[in-house]
Amino acid sequence: MSLEHRKATVALRVVDATGNPVAGRKLRLDQTSHDFLFGSGAFDAIPRTNEHKDDPFFRDRMDKWLRLFNYGTMSFYWGRYEPEEGKPEYVSRMNASRFLVEQGKTVKGHPLCWHTACADWLMAYDDKTILDKQLQRIHRDVTAFAGVIDIWDVINEVVIMPVFDRYDNAITRVCKRYGRVQLVKEVFDAAKAANPNALLLINDFNLSDKYARLIADCLDAGAPIGAIGLQTHQHQGYMGAQKLGEILKRFEGFGLPLHFTENTLVSGHLMSPHIVDLNDYQIPEWPSTPEGEERQAREWEEMYRILFDHPLVEAVTGWDFADGAWLGAPSGVIAKDNREKPAYHALQRLIHGEWETHGEITTDASGRAEVTGFKGGYALTDGERAAGFRLDGASDAVDVTLA
Repeated sequence: MSLEHRKATVALRVVDATGNPVAGRKLRLDQTSHDFLFGSGAFDAIPRTNEHKDDPFFRDRMDKWLRLFNYGTMSFYWGRYEPEEGKPEYVSRMNASRFLVEQGKTVKGHPLCWHTACADWLMAYDDKTILDKQLQRIHRDVTAFAGVIDIWDVINEVVIMPVFDRYDNAITRVCKRYGRVQLVKEVFDAAKAANPNALLLINDFNLSDKYARLIADCLDAGAPIGAIGLQTHQHQGYMGAQKLGEILKRFEGFGLPLHFTENTLVSGHLMSPHIVDLNDYQIPEWPSTPEGEERQAREWEEMYRILFDHPLVEAVTGWDFADGAWLGAPSGVIAKDNREKPAYHALQRLIHGEWETHGEITTDASGRAEVTGFKGGYALTDGERAAGFRLDGASDAVDVTLA
């Protein structure tokens, strides 16, 4: 893997505060941020910034999160975010999201429309009113969080949505009534109108041709889909390089950014392959094991390498940061007690080691030097003065002022 598509080259011209060239100087160069979105569920930021903000356990957990990732998914499940109509949990989500942004992280809201974890109070309304309230909800929340959250999973798991039969819910009702494509178009149009600069995702666990056909139909209908979300909850075992390659090939033809939005790899025993709905596997304890942790680390590293190598992949999100979150699975990169697992260190070596640029440059007599590195933000210093610049391929030459 050359990873040249992840890098950029720029001719720096370094000057001092008076505009004179910083000539013949050795300068320290350090990458400070990545353009690629290395992510995880950031749900622990909610207690960390609200009811447990002084709890050392949650401080330690989020400190570990912040050291590894630059991209967090924040929960906006309608039934939990607004359990009583008109009383959303705005303050808790804003506290958590602003905390992450202040630490230099990017936040995504998840999800705006989904049949699961839906608001029960919607069931009292007719289908047209349900759809109206769904669109109003999108406008309210996307507008309220604009500038803090500018990436959204707009609609989740549409392939199964109109045929979902585990329990009655308002969103399945309106999806049956209006159809998948019309519902997708309506919710995307509402999100786009609320924040024209937002990156808007469709998201699904069904990565078959059914999902690809749905995306094609929605794009043909004019839905402003900005990126394709792909879930890989691998509680039944790692899918491997071949299947990952098949998924990439199936969706790369749209030419849209690909976000691997929800990914799990377990470090304990594997769920039985005969289970169709992962939610059906509920057991009292699902322990992590030493051999499982080593396997999980190997699998995460291989998966990250494959996805980072693909030019259309812009984000990879591990779903559970800590063990025991969704379905009680040992699917985190840290344990329940915040112990860092081998997977945590494997990703640390990639994200902040192999795929991060650090070193020294020496300017010539005119204060110029060429820099090649992974795309992102950089800091330049001579030990006394410092400056920042971006390396993103947008310009071949950049002027930097050390001050």
